[in-house]
Parts: sequence; C-alpha cells; structure tokens
Amino acid sequence: MYHNPVMLNECLEGLNINPDGVYVDVTYGGGGHSKAILDRLSKKGRLIAFDQDEDAKRNLINDERLIFIDQNFEFLKNHVQYQGFDKVDGLLADLGVSSHQFDIGERGFSIRFDDAVLDMRMSQSQRLSAHKVINEYKADALANVFYKYGELHQSRKLAAEIIAARTGKDIETVGELKEALKSSAPKFKDFKFYAQVFQAIRIEVNQELDVLEKMLLQCGSLLKPKGRLVFMSYHSLEDRLVKNYMNSGNLMGELEKDFFGNINRPFNPLNKKAAVATDKEQEENNRSRSAKLRVAERL
Repeated sequence: MYHNPVMLNECLEGLNINPDGVYVDVTYGGGGHSKAILDRLSKKGRLIAFDQDEDAKRNLINDERLIFIDQNFEFLKNHVQYQGFDKVDGLLADLGVSSHQFDIGERGFSIRFDDAVLDMRMSQSQRLSAHKVINEYKADALANVFYKYGELHQSRKLAAEIIAARTGKDIETVGELKEALKSSAPKFKDFKFYAQVFQAIRIEVNQELDVLEKMLLQCGSLLKPKGRLVFMSYHSLEDRLVKNYMNSGNLMGELEKDFFGNINRPFNPLNKKAAVATDKEQEENNRSRSAKLRVAERL
C-alpha cells in the first residue's frame, strides 16, 4: 500500500459492509481502500478490484477473496458478470489520479517535475498520450480540451500559444509546456492555472469523463436493493456527473415521473451535500483537500 486512502472511515461507513457480501473497488490504486474492505469481509465475502495501472498490479494484496481485473471500469458490468456475479452489495470509486501517480515524475501527471516527459497515460498500453495531444491536436481541438475539461475561458489563446511554441520543435517536457503558457499564467495563481491545464490534458488522454459516464449507467442494474454506491471525486466535472446520476438515475439530473406523478429514480442519495475531509485529514493528506464524497442506496 503506497498512499493514505482518502476519507477511509467515511467510505467504509457509506458502503455499510455485509461481511458475506460482494463488493467492487473500481479504483484499486495503492490498495488502501481495498485492504480495509477485505478486513471487514468474512471467508464468504468477495472483493472485485479494477485498475489498469501497472504499478497497481505490482502492489496486489495476497488474498484469495480478491479478484483483480487489470482494466479500467468502462465495461464494469461485463467483467463482474464474467466472474460469476449478477449483482453486488456495494461499489466504491475513488476517482482521479492516485497520489503515487502524481509522485512518480516520469509519468508526467504533476506540474512539479519540469524534466518529466508529457505522458499522463493511466495505462501504458494506450496510444494517446499528453505528447500527442500537445503536439498533434489542431488549434480548435486543443481549445476545446482546455475549455471543456479545464474550464479555462482563455482556451483559444492557450491553444495559439502551444501552436506557436511547437512550430519547428515538439514540446517534449512538463517544463517546456509550462514555459509555452507562461504569459497566460496569472500572477500568484499560476499553480491553480497549470493544475487546470494539466487536468484538461489528462482527462482527454484517458477519456476519463466518457469512461465515468459509461460506468455510472451500469451501476443501477448491477447493485442489489439496498446496495450502496460510494463515489469520491476531485473536480466539479466528475462530481456533477455523480451527483446527477445519484439524484435521478441519469447523467443530466432530470427527474422522471410515472403516470401518477411519482418520481422514478433508482437511488436514494444519503447525503444531499457532498461530504469533505476533516481539517485534520486535509492537513495530513494533500489529496484529500479537493475530495468530495457522495453516497447513495439502491431502492
């Protein structure tokens, strides 16, 4: 286990674990949440964990109750049913990038390592990388990535700066990308600006929101009645999707009514407002500062 799991107790409370139940951790990462779930399961209980990162595979817990799927969670339902389970008792998702991935400079996820190559792939087998996005996307496509996934309003200007900087020579490293956008970085708020830029590129490289949307829409038919969904997100784009789905059963958040005017929805959200980490945890674990936790129960 190579990182402190965020809001661990709150996640376990949210799952309301049945010791004989079947649970899914769609983001195994460093194994922190998975280990805590396994500690609460009986010999009959099972945990199905997903992760496409090679580091996660090297960090597996040796436990016969753990079933590890070395993929992302896009085809969640197919994988779970292939393992012989039609329904599960709970699902945990700790979205975004693990602290370990941020701390490994050569992966290019963090703005801290100027010499790191532009990679940002969650799985080393995928073709699209940050280098391809930055050096091969046309201006309109780049601007769209920054606006849609980074919520950056000067997206066209940023795209133009990148096009100018890569003329004649590829932008190869984190430092070179920051240098290309230096004139757009607001004084004293440059860290937040670069974090938004990197978030946008990472989401595009890994198609994170598309994969999340597909996974969410599979949860309703996968969970048993009273089964729990526990989702932790780290930026507003993810949190909005999770909130909408938990509230309505669809990604737009639109409540559907039956013939008699009763609201039809598959889940009961257990916290109207997303939970956040305690001040103490935020001090001790940087990653927890932006975390928002939502829990819902299958009706």
